[in-house]
Amino acid sequence: DGMLSASGFETQLHDFMLDRLRGYLRDAGHGQDVVESVLAQRPTRIDLVPAKLDAVQQFLAHDAAQALAAANKRIGNILKKSDAAPAASVNESLLVEPAEKALAGALHMAGPLADKLFDNGEYAASLRELAVLKAPVDAFFDSVMVNADDPKLRANRLALLQSLHTAMNRVADLSKLAA
Repeated sequence: DGMLSASGFETQLHDFMLDRLRGYLRDAGHGQDVVESVLAQRPTRIDLVPAKLDAVQQFLAHDAAQALAAANKRIGNILKKSDAAPAASVNESLLVEPAEKALAGALHMAGPLADKLFDNGEYAASLRELAVLKAPVDAFFDSVMVNADDPKLRANRLALLQSLHTAMNRVADLSKLAA
């Protein structure tokens, strides 16, 4: 009957508002990749958007920014293309390679702090905290085969990447910043 459900209408209205905001922010001089990274998260609190844009802009000046953005894009692609589902959570006993242990350890340290900063609205500091993951992420991709033959190892590695992806994308979708 052509009637939109309430949730369908809300989704369309949200899309419309984000689209208007996208144009406004671009006209205000914000870079397209920065705007897209923030709006890709479909923020519902428009009042928090300027702080997130500012945080992403600051993050881009960091040495680790491009490498993390590229890693983020790669992780997103791996998770999308994987036939196997990630395990519900990372099982420490299934981390066998030194590089995956190191990455899990680094995420275990940086993730909660980045989350706390995020929850306090300290978006730039939250992203800065995640920059420590650059070396462990690079080492992981250099030496760990995500799609291991052993389905348990594969599901666990995917769970590690999933938790990394979630941590890295709270402020903005960093893959949108990849060159």
